[in-house]
Order: sequence, then C-alpha cells, then structure tokens
Amino acid sequence: MKRLILLLLLVVIALAATSAVAKDWSKVRVGVEGAYPPFSYVTPGGELAGFDIDIAKALVEAMGAEITLVPQDWDGIITALLAKKYDAIIASMSITEERKKKVAFTNKYYNTPAKFVCKKGTMQEFTREQVAEATAGKKIGVQRATIHDNFITDNGGEGVEIKRYATQDEAYMDLAAGRVDMLLADSVAIDGGFLKKPEGQDYQFIGPDLTEKKYFGEGAGIAIRKKDTDLVEMFNKAIVQIRADGTYEAIQNKYFDFNVYGE
Repeated sequence: MKRLILLLLLVVIALAATSAVAKDWSKVRVGVEGAYPPFSYVTPGGELAGFDIDIAKALVEAMGAEITLVPQDWDGIITALLAKKYDAIIASMSITEERKKKVAFTNKYYNTPAKFVCKKGTMQEFTREQVAEATAGKKIGVQRATIHDNFITDNGGEGVEIKRYATQDEAYMDLAAGRVDMLLADSVAIDGGFLKKPEGQDYQFIGPDLTEKKYFGEGAGIAIRKKDTDLVEMFNKAIVQIRADGTYEAIQNKYFDFNVYGE
C-alpha cells in the first residue's frame, strides 16, 4: 500500500511539474523571410506582405493568439528557430525528410511544383529524364540551401555551374542580366515574382513540373521545434479551420487564380 501511495504521489508531482512548465501560446512569434514574392515580401512602405504573411496572421488568429512577425534571412531560418528567436516558421518551407531530422512540421498549407525558367527561344523543351542533358554546361541559379539547390546539385548535367543566392530576388536579377542561363524555383514564386513583372516579359517556363518527394517533399508546412507538439497540433487545427470557413480561399484568391493548396 505504501508503495502504491508513493507511486501515486510521484505521478501527481510529475503532472504538476509538466503543467507548471506548459507553454502559454497566447502570443506566437513567427519567423518569415520577407524576400520571396508573392509569398513573402516587403512593401515600399516597409510592411511585410504576401500569401505566407496573410496565412500566418489568419492561422494565429484562428488559434486565438497574438502574432509577432520576425523577419529572418533564409540561410539561418531553422537555426534561429532552434535558438528560440521565434516559435514557428511560415516561409514556404517544404516538408522534407532531411528537415524533419531537425524540426517538426505541421500538415501542408500549400503544395506547388518546382520549374525551370529561361529566356524565350534559348532552349528546347525537355522531360524529367532529360534534365541532366538539358542542364549540361549551363549556369543554373537557385536560392541557397533550398530543395531546388539540392535537386540541381544531384541532377545537374556534366559541367553544370550552380550559382547560389541568398534571396530569390537576387537570382531573378542575375537571370535578367544574363549572368545565368536558367533558374530553378517554385513555379508560383517565379510566376508572381518574376514572369508577371516587366523584367520577366522575355522569359518563360521550360521543362517539366518537378514534384518528386525525395527532393520536393510533401508541400509547404510550418516548422516548429520538436518539443512543442502542442503548438504543432494548434496550427494543424487552425489550418483545417481556415480552409473550412473560407478564410484560406479568400487569401488564396488575393494572390492566385488557381488552387494553390493542391490535392
């Protein structure tokens, strides 16, 4: 009997300790990039805007919490999460097995394919099986430390020169200046961030939609520290909620004329 009482006492103490350190999620800090239009960018007035930004605000509101947006360069975005600079990353981060080793992910909140882009008339169409041949000897631009960087590193052809950029905007500028032959990035980011702008009018998509899970994951999710399982669940419930009540569709239609969520 004494052992049973002691065991119950230890359980009560453990539960009390867990409750005492439980995180209060009434305020959530969200890391964002601010340099990946139309998903995330800074307006001429200095305000953060874009699909990711609006989704972040909608999700945190659905959770009944207050949001603080924390701009962060892409190169150190996971490192800063782990260092507790913010609580979650909403920055078009693809859910991949490699990243799962470091962080937890919510379910996806959108899923779009990757594509190559080049100057019109400079290349012939090619299939996934012809990527190595099509990129051989070419200068290919990618944003550094991304799924696109990983893909072209593994699949680029003989003599390919990969130019890596801190931001996608820098890659667009070098393509327009003729310093690279092609770019590889998210198709929607390229369309809204480059092709639909004056500087992109002489450029086009080339090659196949790229969606292999090995490289491109399961869609874009919200990255959270592994120990914060309650926050993962709160975001997952919020994703379901904003898709059900029409908030997601309203935000999507503000930026895109198609279903960005995917199947």
